Amino acid sequence: MPPVFYNTLTRTKEEFVPIEPGKVRMYTCGPTVWDYAHIGNYRTFIFEDVLRRYLKYKGYQVTQVMNLTDIDDKIIAGVQREKMSLADFTAKYKKLFFEDLDSLKIQRAEVYPEATAHIPEMVELVKKLSEKKHAYVSDGSIYFKISTFPEYGRLSNVNLSGLKAGARVAADEYEKEEVSDFALWKGWDEKDGEVFWETEIGKGRPGWHIECSAMSMKYLGQHFDIHTGGVDNIFPHHENEIAQSQAATGQKFVNYWLHSAHLLVEGKKMAKSYGNFYTLRDLLNQGWNPTVIRYLLIGTHYRQQLNFTFEGLEASKNALQRLYDLMDELRDVQRISGKNPEVEKIVQQAQARFEESLDDDLNISGALAGVFDMVRDINKLLRENLISKADALTVLEFLCKIDAVLGVLKKPEVQLEDKAEELIRKRDQARAEKKWQLADQIRHQLSEMGIILEDTPSGTKWKKTI
Repeated sequence: MPPVFYNTLTRTKEEFVPIEPGKVRMYTCGPTVWDYAHIGNYRTFIFEDVLRRYLKYKGYQVTQVMNLTDIDDKIIAGVQREKMSLADFTAKYKKLFFEDLDSLKIQRAEVYPEATAHIPEMVELVKKLSEKKHAYVSDGSIYFKISTFPEYGRLSNVNLSGLKAGARVAADEYEKEEVSDFALWKGWDEKDGEVFWETEIGKGRPGWHIECSAMSMKYLGQHFDIHTGGVDNIFPHHENEIAQSQAATGQKFVNYWLHSAHLLVEGKKMAKSYGNFYTLRDLLNQGWNPTVIRYLLIGTHYRQQLNFTFEGLEASKNALQRLYDLMDELRDVQRISGKNPEVEKIVQQAQARFEESLDDDLNISGALAGVFDMVRDINKLLRENLISKADALTVLEFLCKIDAVLGVLKKPEVQLEDKAEELIRKRDQARAEKKWQLADQIRHQLSEMGIILEDTPSGTKWKKTI
């Protein structure tokens, strides 16, 4: 069955029907490359990654475009603060962003258009809006006249009753109470320094909103399937994208709008002033495994606020360890003959629940609950020695299949340090000599290094915790 998604535009769940059967064209608002991206940003990027992965799991051919905003008010301030060129300043943060994507196993989009590489497309779009009387010039800048677009406010449910004729806002980001005509093209002034373009519509730079309209329509067409972002993008950014795009083309811009809720930290809004602001690098520097961070960020439904806590990270670590332990045990199954029909039944039930849950607006909680019900049932059969190698393969193949969506089950190969290998040899010798107290002391020492030992009839096995 086709998936169902909550469409912010209609405020209802709708069955997903792509414009072109079997193909999905999807635009995701990417980072503004002026600083390290924080974990709230990555909550949204990981939701979009799961959406992309699940659509591919369902058999769709996905074309995803994620923009890189490399020109805006904050970037200009950073360029002037650091006394760097625009290109050099943004190159640093673009590089760090892609490194973070790889750490979190976020699949690469097909296209990452940079705003500064698409100025001609933006100029043409502004010209078209001017020709159609949706734009006007004021003090050297060009503004979109929202009174010419009757559908303005439909996405964000903004109240236009207080709109004052001629009221304008030049900033890229503002509140609903400040709804006004917004800047399509910002005329140069001294505070912009060396950041400007000489164009036929004047000397200046694009507004933030026109960037995404121009780039999304260049790579996905004037009408495409899905547009995503965080709830903070709904107004003004996405509302303005719809207005300028549909005013320019005369047709519907996007069919489905999906937005992820905010990330909180310990129940509070994340802010540097609260001392609870974390970038991905902050957590990695504390020793947290990026896969544990990914698991935490996918574990709450995307439309619910995610409360980030270090207890939650620890719980995510433990949940992943349960999955890794099961996979290790399944790979070690020795029983060769026979096939237990109960295993096939358990796996089928888990797969059905996984797919039914994700078909329902990416209900990840239900999907993971089905997986861990399977873990419990398979562990019980393992303890009773009722799993054969063929059964183990059935379970492992299922876990591999769903990991195409989850992206958390491929752990890197771990090599023991020389010190750990030496301690394991010393412990084996101590056990052979029945020096049990020494053997326990070494086990404890290894445990503190993150290495867990298991004594089996065939010898001592070890695993490293994540």
